[in-house]
Amino acid sequence: MEMNTDIKYLKGVGESRAASLKKLGIGTLGALLRFYPRAYEDWNSIVSISDVPLNETLCIKGTVLHKPSAFKTRNGAMLYKTTVSDGTGLMNLTFFNNKYVVNQLSENEDYLFFGKVALNMYGAKEMASPRFEKAQGKERIRPVYRCTQSLNSKAIEKFVSTALDAFAGDIPDPIPGALIKKYRLPVLAEALRMIHFPADESEIAAARRRLVFEELLVLETGLLRLRGGAGIQRGRKFKADYSGEFWALLPFEPTPAQRRAVEQAVADMSSGKRMSRLLQGDVGSGKTAVAAALIYNAAKNSVQSALMAPTEVLAEQHYRTLTKMLGGTGLSISLLTGSVSASAKRDIKQRLADGETDLVIGTHALIQKDVEFSRLGLVITDEQHRFGVAQRNALRDKGEEPHVFVMSATPIPRTLAMIIYGDLDISVLDELPPGRQPIETYKVDSAYRDRILKFTQKALDEGRQAYIICPLVEEGESDLIPATEYERHLASTYFKNYRVGLLHGQMKPAEKDAVMRSFSSGETQLLVSTVVVEVGVDVPNATVMIIENAERFGLSQLHQLRGRIGRGEHKSTCILVSDAQNAEAVERFKVLCETSDGFKIADKDLELRGPGDFFGSRQHGLPDLKIADVVTDTRVLYEAQRVASEILAVDPELSLPENAGLAGEISSLFSRA
Repeated sequence: MEMNTDIKYLKGVGESRAASLKKLGIGTLGALLRFYPRAYEDWNSIVSISDVPLNETLCIKGTVLHKPSAFKTRNGAMLYKTTVSDGTGLMNLTFFNNKYVVNQLSENEDYLFFGKVALNMYGAKEMASPRFEKAQGKERIRPVYRCTQSLNSKAIEKFVSTALDAFAGDIPDPIPGALIKKYRLPVLAEALRMIHFPADESEIAAARRRLVFEELLVLETGLLRLRGGAGIQRGRKFKADYSGEFWALLPFEPTPAQRRAVEQAVADMSSGKRMSRLLQGDVGSGKTAVAAALIYNAAKNSVQSALMAPTEVLAEQHYRTLTKMLGGTGLSISLLTGSVSASAKRDIKQRLADGETDLVIGTHALIQKDVEFSRLGLVITDEQHRFGVAQRNALRDKGEEPHVFVMSATPIPRTLAMIIYGDLDISVLDELPPGRQPIETYKVDSAYRDRILKFTQKALDEGRQAYIICPLVEEGESDLIPATEYERHLASTYFKNYRVGLLHGQMKPAEKDAVMRSFSSGETQLLVSTVVVEVGVDVPNATVMIIENAERFGLSQLHQLRGRIGRGEHKSTCILVSDAQNAEAVERFKVLCETSDGFKIADKDLELRGPGDFFGSRQHGLPDLKIADVVTDTRVLYEAQRVASEILAVDPELSLPENAGLAGEISSLFSRA
């Protein structure tokens, strides 16, 4: 058998059980062996009945004193009871609606019973509905798997055992032998045996260390290959630094963090290597001014720049801001989006090809085949995670070794940034420009809705604007407020004398753009929206945000939404509306009300939710991690990234025989992403 053999051909599986396994993502033998236990049960540590602690999950070894007897309760349920002894004491067993237990437990036979012990109404020790097995040779650590209604953990355990026996230890290993020896790792076959059927906790630790390293090595090697390999890439060398000249043009003093980010980027571009740098900055931290400084440097060093944004509204905002910042410098700036007229597009493209345009700002229109540059030397992408790898590379490939600068207003924990932007150096804007108003954030329950809507009316009467965010577009779940229905309700009641707009993801792009333009211009006073409200769109006059059913959003998502306000001179208020009382929701609200530091919030969000869906959707297109944890496996991540770079420096195409397994795993991993 081979790792890609269909699971239905494994002994004991067949078509029906294969369908159940495929619901768990197990379609092949390899996927089954990589379906790691979610937990373990220690059937190896036997506790005597006389010493058993109460309300703890544990294992008892006892002799059944009599076959289970049946009892009918007042409501018609059937109970089956028996008693066991281990020589130190007696313990009662009770099974609910399980008639099969009468024939499964034999008198005077020894069994292992796994469950929690409590005291019954008479003060006797009792285990309710324990799992059990005959005692001969069964004392071991048992795996616990995620399962379905039709397929329990015990069945999956049996299939895994059958699969391991079928391979008889002959499982191809994707990690080169030299690395296995260097890092003293178990080979894959042994690691899989130990992770599924460990003899003790040390085997679990050894297997996990090996499998985490492998998973992160495959991921990091694959990402480095997607992004152009390892090692230093040559870039167009800038001969002079014009940053001081640019800062002197601004009507405000840049923050130390802005100066530091520009210094780092200019140092890269002056070194002869290609800059590949990520600029992480919280909402309102001044990323655009940093980009403007680099664009100015590029123009003074006789190269063109291109800035790509994910939406037309955001591209237009960048165009307005950068035109203002770079006004008086003599730089020629163009805007290229799908909405630009055909004749204007032809003119812009001609000027780019002739080298007459210093900076072009646009959307995906920039990567069309007929867009050519004379001397593209700096590529900037905004909201990087909104673009696929192919789109980012398509823009980069329009120049000869251009420098790459990536901006993100989504604060990302360092470990996640290493995975998502593995080949990029990172600059951080960790302070806000002077004059930024702090956003006051409050959490209230739905009983306050009348008061907060009247508070919003007052803000609109003072000439301000407001957002109301809903988790759903249309009716779906009774406890959630849908945006479409809520907009109709508000427009006919509280805000019937105001201009109300609606924005959601089911609208066509042109419709969404029109709504955002209306709100940005001040024509719309109140915008009812789902989470599609654009990241980065600047409406300084918006000072109130109400987030309904706030428990439905992650911490970082709430922080990103909150960042749409507080962008002007007026005091801003964010109100989280939720009736949720669960501990995680309460913790999220507490963090958000106490801090506005996006990086602290991102770290806490990662801690609370894990990395699986950090951005609120799978926009970044990364493969799922099956065993590695970016919160706890940071050290291994660093090591895997370093080893990946070393491998690609020697064998960039992974064509050497010893790297064939690694290449195969990379292909498989990214085909599933």
